[in-house]
Amino acid sequence: MTILVTGGAGFIGSNFVLEWLQTENEPIVNVDSLTYAGNLNNLEEVEDDTRYVFEMADIGNSERMREILDLHKPRAVINFAAESHVDRSILEPEAFVQTNIVGTFRLLEVVRGFWSCLPVEEYQNFRLVHISTDEVYGSLGASEPPFVETNVYAPNSPYSASKASSDHLVRAYHHTYGLPVLTTNCSNNYGPLQFPEKLIPLVIYNALQEKPLPVYGNGLQIRDWLYVRDHCAAIKKVLAAGMAGEVYNVGGSSEKTNLDVVKKLCDLLDMKRPLQNGFSYRSLITHVPDRLGHDSRYAVDAAKLQNTLAWNPVETFETGVEKTVDWYLANGEWVKRVVSGDYKTNGCNNIPGSYRN
Repeated sequence: MTILVTGGAGFIGSNFVLEWLQTENEPIVNVDSLTYAGNLNNLEEVEDDTRYVFEMADIGNSERMREILDLHKPRAVINFAAESHVDRSILEPEAFVQTNIVGTFRLLEVVRGFWSCLPVEEYQNFRLVHISTDEVYGSLGASEPPFVETNVYAPNSPYSASKASSDHLVRAYHHTYGLPVLTTNCSNNYGPLQFPEKLIPLVIYNALQEKPLPVYGNGLQIRDWLYVRDHCAAIKKVLAAGMAGEVYNVGGSSEKTNLDVVKKLCDLLDMKRPLQNGFSYRSLITHVPDRLGHDSRYAVDAAKLQNTLAWNPVETFETGVEKTVDWYLANGEWVKRVVSGDYKTNGCNNIPGSYRN
């Protein structure tokens, strides 16, 4: 038995691969095209594990994906592959359309062909888990209840629109062809191995360089924060026992404003790596013009997942963010290689690439 993940060299995908190999004996195949956010350094500790196989491929390359599925014959596919940074989607939306919409469509077509030819028992037990985001639901008002799985989609950025489109394709392939799919919509992930363009690792990196800590607008935008390993545990629950065709929201029940998150990071760094001049890292906080179309609040209700599959997050925001800060402080070389772009040419990711703050 084997499972296959796409986008397994990215932030959430690589954490899932590591979690899987730490807790399961079943082999795992990692398919990744190694775009800028795909980093095989994330998986150095398992690269010699006989249960782990890496295949370099783009989910949009139907012929290559067909070869991989026929070779490894997985019992399940978990689709992490996506362009996922809102700022990048505003500047370069076409890449998000190509990967998140066209790529998902082509993956669904190849998986449907593979699944339809499986022996009866394997055909019945096969699953495709599609990893999505709470941003497809749009923006919440301050007093509105968190999103549930039946909320109408109302995406507000090219990123969230492309993910919403992929979710609709996944749903359509279940209802039209019977493909046994499951979709998860998660809140803001954070934790080790996150590319330092996202808020938490960017603030940690800039703070340690004594650079300004950028906060969009007034910083009062609210997000529900989910520790990445809790997310991985939820995905495993959905894969093991979720009902085909269902959608499951995955949230951390930890709503915080962006400004509060930045202040918390500053306070932890003040304690763990104080500035030599005696100032607090809070003195580096700098408000910058707000992002175009910035949603004011995201939050999801994970009651369905909790009640039907017995999942609950282990980490609070306070415990998870401290683990995250500790990891970045202990892994400065990883951060240095990512920020410099060396991770693309150090023998692991031997393809052109660049880092943009």
